[in-house]
Amino acid sequence: MLRSDEIRELSDEDLSARVAELEEERFRLKFRSATETLEDPLRLRFIRRDIARLKTIAHERALGITPTPSAEEAEAPATRKSASRKTATRKSSAARKASTRKAATRKTAAKKAAAKKSGGARKSAAKKATARKSAAKKSTAKKAARKSSAKSAGKTAAARNR
Repeated sequence: MLRSDEIRELSDEDLSARVAELEEERFRLKFRSATETLEDPLRLRFIRRDIARLKTIAHERALGITPTPSAEEAEAPATRKSASRKTATRKSSAARKASTRKAATRKTAAKKAAAKKSGGARKSAAKKATARKSAAKKSTAKKAARKSSAKSAGKTAAARNR
């Protein structure tokens, strides 16, 4: 996955070459996904997003929003984050994700408790209408069953009296 600051360091030629390369890879992966299961199906998503990033930065350069890197900057190797900084970033992002999950769990638990206390007062109008209709159908079916059983009981009693 390409980062936007890495992309901005590329020259226009490198940018267009990288877009062509990724589009070709995406094309091959789409065909393979149609015929067989892919080892990494999310690779398609990452490729699509990288292509979008590359095209966005190329468009920004065309509009003059971001400057084209000078020849010296394009030839210089891209500076990378140190390994310790990367692991710290990964740990902090993992911690953020875990805290987000915990907060979401707390929110859903609170919603369930509130719904339980209110006795299902949070039901939508559509669900309530559906419940009423099904209850009406059940009562109608019960009445019809009673009538048919009463008719058959009346017939058997009439047959006995003869």
